[in-house]
Amino acid sequence: MSDTPRPVSRIAFVCVQNAGRSQMATAFAERERDARDLDVEIVTGGTDPADRIHEEVVEAMAEPNFDLARRTPREVTFEELRDCGYVVTMGCSATDVCPATWSGENRDWGLDDPEGKTPEEVRKIRDEIAVRVRELFDEIEAEHRD
Repeated sequence: MSDTPRPVSRIAFVCVQNAGRSQMATAFAERERDARDLDVEIVTGGTDPADRIHEEVVEAMAEPNFDLARRTPREVTFEELRDCGYVVTMGCSATDVCPATWSGENRDWGLDDPEGKTPEEVRKIRDEIAVRVRELFDEIEAEHRD
């Protein structure tokens, strides 16, 4: 038995390349977790990761003071998702991502891919992600307050 307490919640943000939407969601989620002092573990990854974060995403996230330039897209594994309370996909189904025995909640946010979009379009996607992450953390906080 481990002396390390398990996180109250484990959330995964997943997309195909892990180079845009899921990276933005992860950055906003880390900020929400820290600001609310919640015991939430955050996982991010892709099913077919890109070599680097999309430049337009790095630039858009720099505006609200997030530095994504040093982050690297990575592959997500079934093992990482097994104990997640939430798996949030960005516009792709979690059917091929989540283990068959997984009992958490999947949410597909249906967001446009920011790759190749204008700065204004990327900002719109970024701002929508920020709102959705904040709302998700409102739910998590309310659940664990009870």
